[in-house]
Amino acid sequence: MGDRLTGVAVFVEAVDAGGFAAAAQRLNLSRSAVGKAVARLEDRLGTRLFHRTTRTQSLTDDGQIFYERCQRALAELREGEAMLDSGRREVSGRLRVSMPALFGRHCIAPLLVKLATQHPRLELELNLTDRRVDLIEDGFDLAIRNGALQSDANLTTRVVAHQRMTLCASPSYLRDRGHPQTVMALHHHDAITYMRAGQPRPWLFPMADGAPLEIMPRSRFQFDALDAIADATAAGMGIAWLPCWLVAGYVRRGELTRVLTDIPGLVFEVHALWPRSPHLPLRVRAAIDILSANLSRAMGNEIGLAA
Repeated sequence: MGDRLTGVAVFVEAVDAGGFAAAAQRLNLSRSAVGKAVARLEDRLGTRLFHRTTRTQSLTDDGQIFYERCQRALAELREGEAMLDSGRREVSGRLRVSMPALFGRHCIAPLLVKLATQHPRLELELNLTDRRVDLIEDGFDLAIRNGALQSDANLTTRVVAHQRMTLCASPSYLRDRGHPQTVMALHHHDAITYMRAGQPRPWLFPMADGAPLEIMPRSRFQFDALDAIADATAAGMGIAWLPCWLVAGYVRRGELTRVLTDIPGLVFEVHALWPRSPHLPLRVRAAIDILSANLSRAMGNEIGLAA
């Protein structure tokens, strides 16, 4: 059983790191040892987990299914270890966490505050900002980020939740302008778009071939704050593309209506990142585990729209 778990852990690390070479560096193994561990796992399972070329490895369909199951299983094991460990040692000390401002306030901070109430000797320092901090240089224990990440050998990452996007508009706007019936029809509507680093962000829609369709709608209003976009949308100024957890309250109050609900919403991965270390502090492990176990549920409870 030990060898089986080792193979699974190496496989998951290879996926998370983006390849055998990066996984080898993280695990302090040779690239050959990583490749052999994955090959033994494939032999035991009787299926290929990776498509291999001379330079890259990508998951097969079976590999993707197995990865998702392994991720959940390893998360449960880590949570079990944390529970046992917390019974022997108290979670304590200062935990410095950086997170996106609005998402952090709505979804992440409440869970970390709950963790602190369970562990009176735990101190929280929460940095709510959309600026990408340097965890090591700025001295953070943990960061939460949405979407794709750049590879960094100095950091460990873990997917802790998924954030789904949706299109919405006010009932008054839809009465005046009508409901768009297709994605391409969005070009004929007013849009309220999100800006980052001075650039408007396109709206993304998943496609069957895997690459998302990008739509850059005509927009009179551009904001660098998602809550301002939600407020302007509720005021009838146009259609917006926003996270489900953010629009849920507006939908329940009848201030916003979702549109094109027959089209699947794009899903972003929510990542936890922390400085690579052979010994993960208990306070960091406890924070990662409570987010992994509860963040998706907390977002789902708040929105009722995630499916």
